[in-house]
Formats: sequence, structure tokens, C-alpha cells
Amino acid sequence: MNAQAANPALSGVRIVEAGGMGPLPLAAMFLADLGAEITRIDRPGTTTGIGADNPMFRGRRSVELDLRDPADFAYARSLIDDADVLLEGFRPGVMERLSLGPEDCRQRNTRLIYGRMTGWGSDGPLADKGGHDINYISLIGALHAIGQRDGPPTPPLNLLGDYGGGSMMLVTGILAALYERERTGLGKLVEAAMIDGAATLMSQMYYMLVHGSWTDAREANIVDGGTPFYATYRTRDDRYVAVGPLESKFFAELLKGLRLPESYLDRQWDQSFWPTLRSDIARIFLERDRDEWVRHFEQFDACVTPVLTIREALSHPYNVDRGLFIEINGYPTAVPPLKFNGERPAMPTSVPRRGEHTPPRANSSN
Repeated sequence: MNAQAANPALSGVRIVEAGGMGPLPLAAMFLADLGAEITRIDRPGTTTGIGADNPMFRGRRSVELDLRDPADFAYARSLIDDADVLLEGFRPGVMERLSLGPEDCRQRNTRLIYGRMTGWGSDGPLADKGGHDINYISLIGALHAIGQRDGPPTPPLNLLGDYGGGSMMLVTGILAALYERERTGLGKLVEAAMIDGAATLMSQMYYMLVHGSWTDAREANIVDGGTPFYATYRTRDDRYVAVGPLESKFFAELLKGLRLPESYLDRQWDQSFWPTLRSDIARIFLERDRDEWVRHFEQFDACVTPVLTIREALSHPYNVDRGLFIEINGYPTAVPPLKFNGERPAMPTSVPRRGEHTPPRANSSN
């Protein structure tokens, strides 16, 4: 395990997390890992769908409040009045109807940074509609681009819209607003729409499409499996290896490792040659088991790695050596991804029981 930083970057930053699923808890987890002091508010009797003991909820205080109850509402208001940041991920208008919208909160706490996560944005024709990752990425061209040429588009888990386009964009906005507040003394509303963030992640593909170096066909482009040297190949034991030597120096190493003719190097980008090249690579990889190929390619700098299952990834020697995963409540979770001066933040290692920190006075009238 790597050394852990003693002074978290966000130490002393107080955040209120107003319930929410998926991308909002992940954003809060990331901020908690950086040292923020977070209190999560859930409504009694509701569930998140991801398990209250999920390590994603680490490093928080947990309170259950019925915001329609005067005592609970007053306690929630006091938390927000004293906070640096409020995070919420409800449909547009929900927090306003509770009198906890951006204007309500920031009139009382001018330093408050109000972080709002939405799917479709807070305005526009779809603002009030439901949606999930698959819907957001379908509308900006990302979903269509992923999958096999002759098959349907393949959902990339919920990594692209929810977490990449939502969680990480909201965290970026919150950090930028905290920095600006150091100069102005004022908070502001930060809005992160998952569809907007996912579109930003597609910027390179939009450019390449108009540039002429990308096509709307699946498995026909440089990083979607269209090139034979950026693809996955089945091995003898019905597993797979990932092959990605885009640069010629790495491609030359792949040719050496597969004992393919050196003359293939000059034809790496000759698309008329790609069917032959793909066939040759596929045929050779079927000659050995996956892990045999992994050991074989240790002597070549060819960008060849095993395609691991999730279970395999948790115990892979490289990941173990990096201390990439730990267990919280018996569940595996990744350690904070950032290092500061070579050290990781000292991540929280406990998940509160739901409502564990609810004070008696907050729900005395329930």
C-alpha cells in the first residue's frame, strides 16, 4: 500500500449531500476521499437502490430527515446554512418546492456553492423527463458508436453518462467554484447535466467525424475495434487479450511477439491489408491460453494485456502491488485515484449506518 497523505486537500470543507442515486453519491465519495466533511440527508423509508452499506457511501455522516416535518426541515436548513457546498441530484423544481432551491439557500448563506446534478439539464424540452445513462449517451452519439459492427449498440455499463459525464463534471465544477470563492467570497450555482458532460467526453470523436478520420459505422475506427491492432482477441481457453499497439514502435513489438513478418510494419495503416492482418493475429492468439500469452508478452513492449473479469481484477498481482483495492464492510472498493506529493489521501474506511447521526431533536415530532 502506498503512503497516505496526512493533510487532505479539502479538510475543513463542509458539504451537505441531499440524497440521490448513482452519480451523486460517487461525486460525494470522491470529495469525501479528498477530506471534505460530508453529511448525507436521506428521507426516512427511501432506498438508493445500491445498498446502504455500499463503500460508495464512505466517509459521511448520515441523517434521515422528513423535510415536510418542521423540526426536520429546520435541522436540514441549519446544516445548509453552515455548509460550504450543497449537492443535490433531483429533477428540476424538486428542491425549489421544498424551499431549498439555489436562491432560497444562497440568500441565507452567500458563500454556499450549490451543486446541482441533472440528466437532461434544468431547462429545455426534456428537463422534466426521466432518464438514465443509456438515454443520455444515446442522444449525443456515444451509444451508437460502441459495439460490434453487425450487432446492436452496447451500453458501456453506466460509466460514460452517469459517472464520466455526471460525477466527474460536478466535482470539477465544485472545485472550480471553491477556488473562485477564495477570490470573491461568494458561492454560486454549479450545474452538471449528464448529457452535457458525456458530449464533452465525445469531443475528439466529433472532430474526427468532420475531419474525415472517423465514420459513423461501428468497428470501423481507430479506437472502436475497427483497427486490427486496437482490438480484443480470443485465446485457446476462450478468454481474451487486449491488443493496442497504435504507435509503430509498439506494433513492431507485437509483430515480433507473434512472429509475424517484419514487412507487415510498413502496412500497419494500409486498410486494404487489415483483414489479412486481423485474420493472422486472431489465428495465432488461438494457439495458446490467455495467461500463456500474458507471460510470453512480458518480454515485449507491445501493449498486450489480459482482459480480466471484475473478480479477476480485484486480485490481479499488478493491482495488488499498487494497493488499488481495499475492503470496507466486506466489500471491495478502489482507493482514491489521486496522489499529492506522491501520497494518496487517507481515505475514509467506514460507512455509516443509515440515519446513524440523526439527532433526536430533528425528528422529535415524527
